[in-house]
Amino acid sequence: MKMGFHHAAINAADFDKTLDFYIKGLGFTLVRDWSTDQKKACMIDIGDGGMLEIFSGGDTAVPETEKWLHIAFSVDDTDAAYEAALKAGASSHMPPTDLTIESTPAPLPVRIAFVRGLNGELLEFFHEK
Repeated sequence: MKMGFHHAAINAADFDKTLDFYIKGLGFTLVRDWSTDQKKACMIDIGDGGMLEIFSGGDTAVPETEKWLHIAFSVDDTDAAYEAALKAGASSHMPPTDLTIESTPAPLPVRIAFVRGLNGELLEFFHEK
């Protein structure tokens, strides 16, 4: 059986701004929208078959311990993704950094960066060297 990442979901405090951030700011694609008069909801393609599901009704006051740890996006240019996110309204959490993750069976050299999205979610831009 083959498994892989499908989607992560967030509740957006401002659905429309959040959708603009991911589509216009980061260049992702709207795949489906199942919004109703009572609640907005959609799925966006973040590349390589991965999806992000966005629902309205979130609250930025939710304690950090109740949010996801982070979501990592595979990128070919960490610096460009980081700058695009900042330009789209994210805040810096960790600027682009080269490091080697010690792991088995071999060390993994990467360039990573972290930003906080519009709802306080922690986003990682991850590039394997």
